Amino acid sequence: MPYAALSSRKRIAARSLSVFVLFLGALLHAQSSSAKLQGTITDSQGNGLVKAVVTAKNNATETVKTTRSDANGNFTIDDLPAGSYTVEASSDGFASLSKSDITLNAGQTQVVALSLKISSVLQEITVNAGVDSLAAQTAPSGGFIEERSAQSLISNTYIENFTSPIADYGEIVQIVPGTFTTSTDGIGLGQSKTYFRGFIDGDYDIDFDGIPFYDTNSPTHHSWAFFPSQWIGGVDFDRSPGTASTIGPTPFGGSIHLLSEPLTSELDARGNFSYGTWNTKLYDAAFNSGSFGFFGRPAKSNLFVDVQRMTSDGYQTFNYQMRNAGSLLYQYMFSPRTVLTGFSGVIQVDANTPNIATTRCQAYGAPASGAYTCTGALAPFAGSGIKFLMTNNSDPANWMDYQYNNYHVPTDFEYVGLKTELGKGWYLEAKPYTYNYDNSEYYSNATPITEAATINGSSTYLGVAINPCNIPISKTSKSTGITTVAEPCAIDKYNSYRKYGETLVVTQTSNFGVFRGGLWYEWARTSRHQVPSDPLNNRADQALPKFNEQFWTNSYQPYGEFEFHVTPRFNVTAGTKFAAYTLDVLHHADDGATVGPLTCAPITSPTVACAATVSNSGSFTAWLPSLDANYRFKPDWSAYAQVATGSIVPPSTVYDYYQTPTAKVSNPQLTTPPKQQKSTTYQVGTVYKANKFTIDADAYRIRFQNSYSAVEDTTAGDVNLGDTINFLQPSSITQGIEFESNMVLTHGLNLYLNGTAANAYYSGSLNAGTITSPYYVKAPASLWVAQTPTDTETEGLTYQGKGLDLGIFNKRVGEQRVDNGAYHNQAIINPFSTANAYVNYTIRNHSIFDQTKIRLSGTNLLDSHNIQSLSLAGSAATQPIPGSTCGTSTCTDPFTTAGPTPINGGDLPGIMAGRSFSFSITFGFAPMNR
Repeated sequence: MPYAALSSRKRIAARSLSVFVLFLGALLHAQSSSAKLQGTITDSQGNGLVKAVVTAKNNATETVKTTRSDANGNFTIDDLPAGSYTVEASSDGFASLSKSDITLNAGQTQVVALSLKISSVLQEITVNAGVDSLAAQTAPSGGFIEERSAQSLISNTYIENFTSPIADYGEIVQIVPGTFTTSTDGIGLGQSKTYFRGFIDGDYDIDFDGIPFYDTNSPTHHSWAFFPSQWIGGVDFDRSPGTASTIGPTPFGGSIHLLSEPLTSELDARGNFSYGTWNTKLYDAAFNSGSFGFFGRPAKSNLFVDVQRMTSDGYQTFNYQMRNAGSLLYQYMFSPRTVLTGFSGVIQVDANTPNIATTRCQAYGAPASGAYTCTGALAPFAGSGIKFLMTNNSDPANWMDYQYNNYHVPTDFEYVGLKTELGKGWYLEAKPYTYNYDNSEYYSNATPITEAATINGSSTYLGVAINPCNIPISKTSKSTGITTVAEPCAIDKYNSYRKYGETLVVTQTSNFGVFRGGLWYEWARTSRHQVPSDPLNNRADQALPKFNEQFWTNSYQPYGEFEFHVTPRFNVTAGTKFAAYTLDVLHHADDGATVGPLTCAPITSPTVACAATVSNSGSFTAWLPSLDANYRFKPDWSAYAQVATGSIVPPSTVYDYYQTPTAKVSNPQLTTPPKQQKSTTYQVGTVYKANKFTIDADAYRIRFQNSYSAVEDTTAGDVNLGDTINFLQPSSITQGIEFESNMVLTHGLNLYLNGTAANAYYSGSLNAGTITSPYYVKAPASLWVAQTPTDTETEGLTYQGKGLDLGIFNKRVGEQRVDNGAYHNQAIINPFSTANAYVNYTIRNHSIFDQTKIRLSGTNLLDSHNIQSLSLAGSAATQPIPGSTCGTSTCTDPFTTAGPTPINGGDLPGIMAGRSFSFSITFGFAPMNR
């Protein structure tokens, strides 16, 4: 072969080889530019966990990739850019676990093994387990694929970044569809009230780590006295009576489950300072120990501690307050099967909150339209923040100064929880607890005057009259019938209770499903009094108090339910619980405001003295069954249906009977004990979780009995003449539709929307029987249930990425009707909206200052002062339903010609707190290279 030809062929071969080498090099380079994570997720016994959720987050770009473990617990995440990653694994029934600073080099396959421990206190709820949805992970609030009723989990990210640093749970839960919270002194600054689906506070449960907390005299709650937002790691909001295993005194309308801060596996310490409008200051320090051991022993302990101090002048005039608080959450793992958890939280609140609200005349003055009239001299007041008339603090008429309005409220809350795996699918969790509420008040006795009243024989007031000590005011006493009495100028008020309780849960998982059984028991002792006093010397102003009582309550709720796994996609849960409640009350003699002076002869001419106390007791029971089903069409789409019943324990006031000027030879008694109020909820819903879009929607219909009323037995010749008769007010129907949705618009930018449309109307009437009373009036079915909005909407736009967390949210509450007790919708509360915005920047460089954050929060940005609640002047007796029968005469309503409009300058409106801002800086400290 000629040399030239051979040389040519060699050159071609060399070129081909060069091209091949370059191609192979490029291919290898392309392959080596990405990395891979693989590993195994196991339980504490080394068994692989099926469908555990595994996420890998790039610490620099914050991009996230998610997968699920297979039948053996193995997982693989491919095509990861080189860099530093945090890997987290979670599974139902287990506490989440993460490993940070896992470095992936180009072309590397990194092996990661994670062993999950059983969850000890429901520190985290795994939402949408097995669903790879970016929209679900970034949603402020959303439902579960596995849910069996209308539920929303409010994320820890939302609480930390998109609520005020001084928030209470009332502000946190406002994000949930159909829910709104009113607060007249500013967010977190005083008692807020939360409403949803027409249910008011006292119509639903609230618990903390599964332990119900509520007042003993009625199942209402104190938003500012137990759990600051820094102690809340998440909220599971169930807008239904729940299943049989849902415990609490009031699974009537739903349950708000507050969850403690999640414990982390690594050390973290933070110090926070916030300053805001109305001279509001918050100092907070939090320490999370991570896993540690004692004296060189294995790391089996974990600790979270938070201490804080908050002071504020408040939006309302002379409503200074201070809160000092501290909490400790400790966990110890005896073995992989058994975990012990303990919590203690102590708070002391001191405030100068006035005991009254501002009248319409005091807040707005007389209108040019003449819609209502302001007559007489307006007394000074505190609390509106809009119009303040006080001029001279030395004037006795101005004793509403904060010097004479003092609240001192120490509380504590403790539990010890033991959760253990017994084997063969059996788990046991026991949680004994105790908590205390101790409220000492001393406040000016400002009496709301809804009609013209004569004070000192001359001055006429309309609105709130400040009563100088012992000046006669025209008023009829229930016990004496005297129409002119001397009113004291201050009240010494006390309400204290201590509770002891236990929750016990046993579960067993088998091939057929999950069995749950358990018991909630609670015992409480309460002491309450109100004593008219003179604020100048802090002494009682009269011989007998307005009331003085002690009572003891017992609550029992055994339950059982079975979640039957009919198919891998179809679950049906059925169960029931037995709600039992006892109340024993001891009344001391009083001035007639509650039980009277306890005389044995006719009141008009008493001659024989009775004992100084009178006691009563009652027991109340109800069976509360539930049935629900969940069907999963696809891994990211499910539907559910539910029917459930709930009840409310009666308030202690069912035993507040009183004497009237009736010829009677014995003390009045409670001859007709009430039954527990009950509700029945029907609802259907669906949950869909695509990668960049989620929607949870439901439709519901609820029939519930309304609260109690009481009248005196006036039946002639009746042996129980003068006794108190309790009855349930008319039933009502509430029905509507709800939805919440989150959409990923682009990287880090999300649009959150929720809305409701509802109607609520009375469906029954009062049954007067043989009793005649102006309070026994019918409620036409066309009348709207008070405090139930026609609609609500929330719009939220958030951006999360590169250390920035930005959010703006607007909450609109639709039109509401208002009653004065006679069921005829005398007034309307117009729609109102609140717009809030939040800007946060967090250092996330895994240095010693990791998690240092700067926050700017703004609430009520438009500085709205709309009326959000309204207490009407007048009474059911004076303003009855037009044309209805009141005793033997026909009632008339002087306000019907004006329609449903504000009717009186003496009405007490609750006004939105003004615009506020807060600036916060949180200094983070963490070990290097964590």
